[in-house]
Amino acid sequence: MGSFVERFEQTLADYVGARYAVATVNGTAALHVALLVAGVQPDEEVLVSNLSFIAPANAIRYTGAWPVFIDAEPLYWQMDPNKVLDFLENECRCQDEGLVNKTTGRRVKAILPVHILGHPCSIDPIREVAQKYDLAIIEDATESLGAKYKGRMVGQPGDISCFSFNGNKLITTGGGGMIVTDNEAWATRARYLTTQAKDDPVEYFHSEIGYNYRLTNIQAAMGVAQLEQIEDFIAQKKAVARIYEEGFQNLDTITLMPAQSCTSPVYWLYTILLDKDSTLEIRKDFIKSLNNNGIGARPLWHTLHNLPPYRNCQAFQIEHGVRLYERGVSLPSSVGLTEQDQQRCIATVQQILGPRS
Repeated sequence: MGSFVERFEQTLADYVGARYAVATVNGTAALHVALLVAGVQPDEEVLVSNLSFIAPANAIRYTGAWPVFIDAEPLYWQMDPNKVLDFLENECRCQDEGLVNKTTGRRVKAILPVHILGHPCSIDPIREVAQKYDLAIIEDATESLGAKYKGRMVGQPGDISCFSFNGNKLITTGGGGMIVTDNEAWATRARYLTTQAKDDPVEYFHSEIGYNYRLTNIQAAMGVAQLEQIEDFIAQKKAVARIYEEGFQNLDTITLMPAQSCTSPVYWLYTILLDKDSTLEIRKDFIKSLNNNGIGARPLWHTLHNLPPYRNCQAFQIEHGVRLYERGVSLPSSVGLTEQDQQRCIATVQQILGPRS
């Protein structure tokens, strides 16, 4: 707690275009509490992006609920809104208690889209179907802070959105996260739950189980300073993307990172796809070769539905996410990356993959 926590919350809320913000110790804590305040209960279900870091799925399980994994669409690699609609309309039925999954018998409570790699999801059709079936939307906007969808900031409520300020994010507080919402009651409850559910400012009285999830004042001071530089950081990310696009424009053995025309991505982590015939082993060898040449490349996340903790969870029509994981390579994208180092990365990629066509 402290003045910088309050200042950081207000500054980020203003930047995103939200009425309220609640700082948390990390992004996973933000997701956990956002699910709780949105009313997700044990043995309910939340639709979630399958091509994502594991944190959103873990946060769903923290509440006692279950993830239902939704595939990525092949063009922009985000949660597929058509499959969300297909699942809700054809795999569920409306009952007195709400929308129920025909296969599991569980109530579907919410949708958790993850805006990956700095590119927004197609959120409007997801919101439309969520409103139709009275489902909450909890957006994981961590990787797309500063990106825009149809002129609106990613994470602009909607229902409730979450951010992380881990060391590799667009802005960082070393750790840290944030919940943003226009719902005053949800913001008040999030603040309550993240401060150990303390009921009295003096007496140590607690009516329910809370969490030690609040951000420190020192970290928040860093966040305030980082936010002052966010537009410069975004400009640098876009410059990095532009140099990669120019450097690889004639290399037909890769697919460049796409951008939907109605979006303004921030290219948090510039990612390419190897040739459509590439195998997982080819991709692993490619990353190993880059790493051996001093290039800090990394893969996309292992698709969540076939990780050991989640193999028994429902996964709906997974077609594209696995191939994206098998082909995807994220290249150095830091705002501190020099053009000289970036050109060395480009030359190394070209050398490994062969001559230009």
